[in-house]
Amino acid sequence: MAAVDAHRGEIDVASACDALDLPRATYYRRQRPAKPGVVKPKKPPARALDADERRVVLDVLHSERFLDRAPSEVVATLLDEGTYHCSERTMYRILAAEREVRERRNQARHPHYAKPELLAKAPNQVWTWDITKLLGPAKWSYFYLYVVLDIYSRYVVGWLLAESESAELAKRLVRESCARHRIDASVLTIHSDRGSPMTSRTLAQTLASLGVERSLSRPHVSNDNPFVESHFKTLKYAPGFPDRFGGGFPHALEHCRRFFPWYNDEHRHSSLAGLTPHDVHFGFGNHVLAKREDVLRAAFARRPERFVRGMPHVASLPSAVYINPPIAESMVH
Repeated sequence: MAAVDAHRGEIDVASACDALDLPRATYYRRQRPAKPGVVKPKKPPARALDADERRVVLDVLHSERFLDRAPSEVVATLLDEGTYHCSERTMYRILAAEREVRERRNQARHPHYAKPELLAKAPNQVWTWDITKLLGPAKWSYFYLYVVLDIYSRYVVGWLLAESESAELAKRLVRESCARHRIDASVLTIHSDRGSPMTSRTLAQTLASLGVERSLSRPHVSNDNPFVESHFKTLKYAPGFPDRFGGGFPHALEHCRRFFPWYNDEHRHSSLAGLTPHDVHFGFGNHVLAKREDVLRAAFARRPERFVRGMPHVASLPSAVYINPPIAESMVH
């Protein structure tokens, strides 16, 4: 079109259209201004339901007996009773026109559970605890291991092995752990998931009497209690952990009595700059790191050419440990 208009003064329209392989009718049609279109309302099909019939269908769908039924069930039920109003698809069209293609029942509203956000800058500020199952000697037999862990030092401040889950046992473990470590209850928060022993009134009353603040995970969110879950993985994937405790409860108890001293006093934790939980929990961490720094400095002084990136340094302890850190804040784990 633009090329024909550009050469109209030089050659005639017919020659220009022939050269461009453009039909002249198309050229002249596009030259005419477009007429404003008039949209005529469509007439409803003769077979469509009228307003009264649509209202009858809606009343049926809104009735108490069909309020929680899908249109397919409504149509089938009415047919069994010898009644037919319209097809299933027509019912869906009527509901869509009324913006009711959704769950039409009143639904229970589940409570909103806030994401726990906990911060520990030193030991005995935030403890977390949970219960894990240990397989017994026979199928469907279990022992229950209760573990209370300090999230800053990863130190197991208390544990208990039992043959059942019990709020009374949880109460006893928490009370004895607080007494053993002589903690300042006013600054301690104990976190857990929402298992029945954790949410029991007995334990809640115990924590309240001790002045300890309680924190709970959101339902079905394992990431809200990551430290104790990681601890359980260390327990169950450690060398020597049996598939089943074939010797019964004494066998499981003996294993735990060996594992927890090793974990607290010998296991060098990757998140603690390679320190043991004992060193961090009781304040020896910086002293141990300073000794390691001296060893590295001496090694560098003897053979500096072996350290192509300069003087090496040991890792430092985290300044803060979080459960669900605030997104906008920069943290060190």
